[in-house]
Amino acid sequence: MAAGDNISYSTNSMGPLNQQWIKEHGQGWSAGRIDIYGVPNEPYPIEYGVSPMKTEDWNALSEYLDTLQTKELLSYKELIEGFEAYYGLKITWCYDD
Repeated sequence: MAAGDNISYSTNSMGPLNQQWIKEHGQGWSAGRIDIYGVPNEPYPIEYGVSPMKTEDWNALSEYLDTLQTKELLSYKELIEGFEAYYGLKITWCYDD
């Protein structure tokens, strides 16, 4: 990677969630993926799938990622942990493992 190059991140909403899913889980959920740009030797963006989370968490994650740039590719786990530390709250996931 050339000096000054940065890896950037953004959310990409995939939806809408289907009506049956909404019936079972209610409104207020968002899901999609994280798109990652600028990774050396990768001609296309890298994608991390993101399970449904509360829409307010999704919106906050989107804002956080829009400002995040790194020199090294962060893993999905690192992105989520970094966001939660910045956000000061745990994400409310639909499927709480």
